[in-house]
Amino acid sequence: MSVYSMTGYASAVASVADHVGENTEDAGAPAVARKSAEGGVGAELRSVNSRFLDLSFKVPDEFRALEPAFRDLLTAAFKRGKMELRLQPQRVADNVWPQPQTEQLHTLARLESTVQNWLPNAAGLSVNEVLNWCRGTAPAVKLDEVALDAVRRCVEAMKEARAVEGARMVAVLLDKLGQLRELAAQAGPLIPQAVQRQQERFLQKYQEALQAVGGSVTPEAAQERALGEAAAYALRIDVDEELQRLKAHLDEIERLLKKGGEAGKRLDFLIQELHREANTLGSKAAALELTQISVGMKVLIEQMREQVQNIE
Repeated sequence: MSVYSMTGYASAVASVADHVGENTEDAGAPAVARKSAEGGVGAELRSVNSRFLDLSFKVPDEFRALEPAFRDLLTAAFKRGKMELRLQPQRVADNVWPQPQTEQLHTLARLESTVQNWLPNAAGLSVNEVLNWCRGTAPAVKLDEVALDAVRRCVEAMKEARAVEGARMVAVLLDKLGQLRELAAQAGPLIPQAVQRQQERFLQKYQEALQAVGGSVTPEAAQERALGEAAAYALRIDVDEELQRLKAHLDEIERLLKKGGEAGKRLDFLIQELHREANTLGSKAAALELTQISVGMKVLIEQMREQVQNIE
């Protein structure tokens, strides 16, 4: 299953020619008439990130009654995102002449013959008058189904666009996950090294104290005290638990990215948890290297947050 971005753009056009004969007053319109029909409806969808599915419609008044149907199409296809649907009818220009149909010409000839039988002095029809009459008597095409078809096509195009963008985001996030794993692997060995250095400093400090007091404290007691303080220090700076939780969060993020579907809210929560662990790691940093690792983690996590906020 794909991971979908909440940002995207799509457009589609449905032609009246595909619907003439299905939704016209003259359901028996010939195939030639259907092929010669022009015009249609254009649809546009724009989408940005949002916590929920927020829909808005900018459509001509003739399509207002279709808004519930448009809403059903969008809610069935998308779960999150602020989406705007625009519709624009594409009418046949007034200067485009129709292709006269045989039935129209036969009807017009009969009418002309009837009129001339009663009015022998009546002038015959000109070509211009015939074409205007054919255009005025063309089957009236209702654009409702054409508009719905345009929106259906636009929804499919938007799903494809959001899937393509989602795939790019997954690639970026997986790369950031790999970098975070490398930083976590570097942090692990630094803790024992820091404890060892601090233990040596404690021992040196107590040896200097022994020399200053002239031997009132035995070397064994001083060493025991130094080792005790080193152990307490080791507990304070131990970040093994934080690293383990961080690795668990990274594994879960990777699993969600590979599984796909509606993962945005879950991923956003996990990013917050990653940031919490990175902060704790920084607060316990006992060496400059650990501080640098913590800062590097925070930078990567913030970059991941920007990507995750666009995932459906």
